[in-house]
Amino acid sequence: MTQVVLTEVHGKVGLIRINRPEALNALNNDVVDGIAAAVDAFEADENIGCIVLTGSEKAFAAGADIGFMKDFDYMHAYKTDFITRNWERIKTARKPVIAAVSGFALGGGCEMAMMCDMIFAADTAKFGQPEIKLGTMPGAGGTQRLPRAVGKAKAMDLCLTARMMDAAEAEKSGLVARVIPAEQLLEDTLKAAQTIAGFSLPVIMMIKESVSRAYESSLNEGLLFERRAFHSSFALEDQKEGMAAFIEKRKPAFKNR
Repeated sequence: MTQVVLTEVHGKVGLIRINRPEALNALNNDVVDGIAAAVDAFEADENIGCIVLTGSEKAFAAGADIGFMKDFDYMHAYKTDFITRNWERIKTARKPVIAAVSGFALGGGCEMAMMCDMIFAADTAKFGQPEIKLGTMPGAGGTQRLPRAVGKAKAMDLCLTARMMDAAEAEKSGLVARVIPAEQLLEDTLKAAQTIAGFSLPVIMMIKESVSRAYESSLNEGLLFERRAFHSSFALEDQKEGMAAFIEKRKPAFKNR
């Protein structure tokens, strides 16, 4: 049986690759459980400071596997906690996760990319929420994360017309952090991930947690959360090392503590 999720380690970066090319990386339980297991492993590995999730040149993930879910009834979807049970593992990762998207990221594929902390898109990338064409609606965050990323009007447009958005429009709209030539996507994403992973892991995690907090709280509560996290950074050996290295004009040697 083909391994539907592959993992690699590149220095301090964990790479997760969706590997169902015959189905354009459509997402079923085997794939999503495999991604969740890989996230678990990289979270537990103290050597890993950043995670990259990618697919193939043709598709990051063309959507949830229609054949897998077409015969679900309400009680099955509800009782098995469809999506929440395993998809949300990416969202709960404490280390940063970058989605490297080439080709199609549609439906569940777009939603999975949005669960990551940032999206780097190949210039060939196409994003969309075409669930309406199937007689259903986005169910993994398409009506919630997408408006937060691109605004209400564009999210309504994508979800109600089922049109696809190219990489240039996605960057202009705030959905993606960078657009990269397709042939350089993985190289440049891994390079950025290595940069992140080279810093102090506790600080990386504090920053991720604080930025994420901005979407879950008022400005004043978010600022208080940030301030307390900032204050706590002064308890780190890495803060002492980082500031000493700056004063001494040398590269810091962080120890992740």
